[in-house]
Amino acid sequence: MTTAALPIFPAAVAGAPAARPRWERPALAGLLIATAVLLLWDLGASGYANSFYSAAVQAGSESWKAFFFGSSDAGNSITVDKPPAALWPMMLSVRLFGLGSWQILVPQALMGVATTGVLYASVRRQFGPGAALLSGAAFALTPVAALMFRFNNPDALLTLLLTVTVYCLLRALEGAHTRWLVWAGVAVGFAFLTKTLQAFVILPPLAVLYAVCAPTGLRRRLGQLLLAGGAMVVAGGWWVAVVEVWPASSRPYIGGSQNNSFLELTLGYNGLGRINGNETGSVGGGGAGGPGGAGGGGRWGESGIDRLFSGNIGGQISWLLPAALILLVAGLVITWRARRTTDTVDGMARAAFLAWGGSLLITAVVFSYMQGIFHEYYTVALTPFVAALIGMGVAVLWEERGSAAAAVTLSGTLALTALWSYVLLGRATGYLPWLRWAVLVGGLLAAVALPFAGRAGRRMLWATAGLGVVAALAGPFAYCMTTVSTGHTGSIVTAGPAVAGGRGGPGGMMGGPGGFGDMPQGGRDGGQQPGGALPQGAVPPGQGGQGAQGRGGMPGTDGRGAERPGGFPGGFPGGFPGGMSGAGPGGRGGGAGGLLNGARVSTEAKAALTAGADSYTWAAAAIGSQNAASYQLASGVPVMPIGGFNGSDPSPTLEQFKEYVRDGKIHWFIGQGGTIAGADESGGRRGGGGPAGPGGGTSTEIENWVKATFKESTVGGATFYDLTAPTS
Repeated sequence: MTTAALPIFPAAVAGAPAARPRWERPALAGLLIATAVLLLWDLGASGYANSFYSAAVQAGSESWKAFFFGSSDAGNSITVDKPPAALWPMMLSVRLFGLGSWQILVPQALMGVATTGVLYASVRRQFGPGAALLSGAAFALTPVAALMFRFNNPDALLTLLLTVTVYCLLRALEGAHTRWLVWAGVAVGFAFLTKTLQAFVILPPLAVLYAVCAPTGLRRRLGQLLLAGGAMVVAGGWWVAVVEVWPASSRPYIGGSQNNSFLELTLGYNGLGRINGNETGSVGGGGAGGPGGAGGGGRWGESGIDRLFSGNIGGQISWLLPAALILLVAGLVITWRARRTTDTVDGMARAAFLAWGGSLLITAVVFSYMQGIFHEYYTVALTPFVAALIGMGVAVLWEERGSAAAAVTLSGTLALTALWSYVLLGRATGYLPWLRWAVLVGGLLAAVALPFAGRAGRRMLWATAGLGVVAALAGPFAYCMTTVSTGHTGSIVTAGPAVAGGRGGPGGMMGGPGGFGDMPQGGRDGGQQPGGALPQGAVPPGQGGQGAQGRGGMPGTDGRGAERPGGFPGGFPGGFPGGMSGAGPGGRGGGAGGLLNGARVSTEAKAALTAGADSYTWAAAAIGSQNAASYQLASGVPVMPIGGFNGSDPSPTLEQFKEYVRDGKIHWFIGQGGTIAGADESGGRRGGGGPAGPGGGTSTEIENWVKATFKESTVGGATFYDLTAPTS
């Protein structure tokens, strides 16, 4: 491949990019505006989205200490189970504009627009504006991206920072620029403060690429990598150092850990535990022989090479994944004869394929075989890598289409993409049946005609190419429209319509009969709006309801909290704090929430919490972060989440809780009603640390002590205990 054969490349690798054609700026503006509209459309429909993180945002908007640590409550009892970097933009937004759905979620949407822009800038430098526009469109129209850049999980910022990392590395490779390599290290460091060790997954291929291909001496290359590593340690380590030296008695407990240690959280629950499934304090990891079935996936679905293409996961990310893999191979074949270093056009093009392709492959392998907690939305980290390869690969094959091999590869890739879209669209029963046939017919027609269209003139060639692009993107576009037209709340969310036979969540239930695939995909299923009010027509969390596609409720329920065939009798193996839903075991009416979704907060409960709240550090305490978050967001006053997200963290201990009560720091305890879900007969918690395991019995001990010591009352359907009024 030469510059003459591929004129979309810049004239000089180390110099300024090629001159912009007249149409480029309007096209780029259109891409960014369309992305913004897609991500901002009806953004408030999701209410507080994941109330676990929204409660921390609310806390950080009121307390700078909570801001720094990422505390779940302004009383700083415990942190979320991640570092706080992803929370900081949302906290600042709420500090500036007040608490509300838009104030929390707009920063996430803007990160999606920024990721599109960075991806465009990176692909354009080596492959021109046409390739960059195609990459940007492919990214914006990936369903899981449309979901997660409208949601408040950390994955949005992580994806942006990973894209920035690859962009900076490629800029460094253009002329062995130390400055750009250091910036890549800084991006990885802040990605670590977003989602810990997942930030490091792409490092091996990128570091090897720079060490081998940078156009400078070996000693300088290694020195530059050491400097970038130092920048990464500083950018990601300063916060960790402060947390580790800060006296534990005056900072919040590190949520997700069993020993109040961020390093333990990083290496265990959020680190190696995600790989091998040994996640102490979790609701249950993987491991061969678990409920996930053969293949060794355990409770979080079967692992294996086909994981990203299977069930509901396929509809999140895999629309263009087969094409991206083919185009990666094609791009490397075409550029393979280039010099080792990146001081030539072909060498830089090959480096781009290796950077984006290496990042895609290593992340995909980790996701495919990890035995621990895995959710479909994790795949958003793959979206910029897939999108970049689509734009780059199509550009290379388009310029080389005079070759029979390139023409056949391009046509075959388009045909495969149309066939795969047909399969994915068919997984959602009754979902736009006309579209899957239109995609199949249009894609195959374009694939067959493409090698011959040039003979009929330039207009026919571009019309055929346009038909192919439309056919390739129509399926994910439809999924995106379904995604943005409904709200999404709770801890486990997916893009697009409900899909039968999915896997990837607890027990491999994602989409099977009675499984998570039957959960309302938003459908305004209980996301609370500011002030604790439910959206019009909403069904309270834990009481199921019908989503936009007529889907039912929580796994194993009939949409009203009752068990139905196909679910897990008695709920999730090992038990969930407060039951799987607010109306499940331990829930009464609109009272206690569950692990995955919050509780419905009545007007009476809100009034009880706010009355005299200024006299207490915490207006109330409740088991599990989602449960506590619902009451905190509805009332605007601190609510202590006992046991953190899973209810299994040993925070606080029974003695600490008793001391808080004696000192008059907590007014109410919000009970779960009846027997604690997930507790065995001896009082130890099933799941998490196991019976009598680390943190296993702490929340059980506290609730049992409260029940035996304080007066019980019913407030708006929820069980309240007044911790200032003992029974004797």
